[in-house]
Amino acid sequence: MARPLRLEFTGALYHVTARGNERHDIFPGNPDDDRVAFLETLSSTCDRFNWICHVYCLITNHYHLLVETPDANLSKGMRHGSNAVGSRSRYLILQNMTPGTAKRW
Repeated sequence: MARPLRLEFTGALYHVTARGNERHDIFPGNPDDDRVAFLETLSSTCDRFNWICHVYCLITNHYHLLVETPDANLSKGMRHGSNAVGSRSRYLILQNMTPGTAKRW
């Protein structure tokens, strides 16, 4: 059964999280370089989709973001970011996130 469509709202805050496949590290190479690359991708995604990232937390096998979407475009930005990040890390699950991993407040 397909996941229900994500409801998106102008100005909504989302808690976005993704974790490594089988709890593997999502920064398997040089962790510092991989984290910098992740943050560069996050920055370009925020610029391109007019997101406001209020806070982020990068952990060895997962991450958390608190993102505000003034243009109600979370899915488009997630697709862009997951394609860019997913190509760098073979352990990262982004496309297979469980329902509810982007929570709206």
